[in-house]
Amino acid sequence: MTNRIPPRSGTAFTLSAGQHLTVIDPEGGQVSDLVAFARDDVAEFLSNGRTFDYGESIKVAGEGTVLWSNRSRKMLTITRDDVGVHDFLLTPCSKEMWGLLYPEEPPHRGCLGNLAEALEPYGVTRDQVPTAFNVFMNVPVRPDGSLSVEPPVSKAGDALTLRAEIDLVIGLTACSAGASNGYVYKPIDWIVE
Repeated sequence: MTNRIPPRSGTAFTLSAGQHLTVIDPEGGQVSDLVAFARDDVAEFLSNGRTFDYGESIKVAGEGTVLWSNRSRKMLTITRDDVGVHDFLLTPCSKEMWGLLYPEEPPHRGCLGNLAEALEPYGVTRDQVPTAFNVFMNVPVRPDGSLSVEPPVSKAGDALTLRAEIDLVIGLTACSAGASNGYVYKPIDWIVE
């Protein structure tokens, strides 16, 4: 069954070891922030640093790529990647970010607020939400180390599938930041199999 996250909102759910989560961009050009926590202890979470270390790259994309926890356990493995462009450097957008980076836009609680609310029933607080794996987010790194946030290259129907390696709690959004989505806000679909 396909589930839909409305624009600029989020959800949370459990994923058991061996299950597959497919994140779908139904209309194209939409980012989805994904965070993961060990179901038996939410102090263990998806870690960009460990993932970069063990993959020896800041590019996290392509079939077979493993996403690691802060405790050096495999959490998720990519089994399908239609786009091959994702970000694992930038934190979830937040209400504080609007005043600093997007003063021309009306304030919004952002993905951090959406994730915190969705994850609260699982015992995750706002301060525990880590750097998200930003599915379909296009953040080129220039030779001098500077970053830019560009519109996603995902097209309607593009998908990313990840296999859970342990029992997880997942937080997932349809990103709220205009710069991340080409200033058009769209839904994100997801399926657990």
